[in-house]
Amino acid sequence: MIKHSETRSSKYSSDKMFDLVADIDNYPDFIPWCSNALVTSRQKKKEDDIEVLMADMSISFKIFRETFSSRVILYPLSKEITVEYIDGPFKFLSNRWIFTSSNDGCIINFNVEFEFKSRMMQSLIGLVFQEAMRRIVHSFEERADRLYK
Repeated sequence: MIKHSETRSSKYSSDKMFDLVADIDNYPDFIPWCSNALVTSRQKKKEDDIEVLMADMSISFKIFRETFSSRVILYPLSKEITVEYIDGPFKFLSNRWIFTSSNDGCIINFNVEFEFKSRMMQSLIGLVFQEAMRRIVHSFEERADRLYK
């Protein structure tokens, strides 16, 4: 299984960063290798004050192109976003964002774990994974600068 965790400080509020990460339909505009992202359904659960999204995302890199489906759970009160894998090329995929308010903006905690069904794909991704994750997290920071400056 491949894992990555990162904690970053942002000058933007936890509300703004939560909204930016929750805006899945716009991922192809700024996330490297994301060729398509589509929220296919939304369900608000008032009793829990959460929103559950079903989303499809396509990742393209050279000859590699994969689409996967996931359940994205938005917790606006606690400023958390969890992603649960539904279908696609993985055996397992889970990620979580936590946005904590700070005096200067917010602290962002990001964790992702996954394993491909294909051992060959797992080996290939393992070679570039850490750098790819850094670029993806950085793309969210750049997007925040473009939207909120």
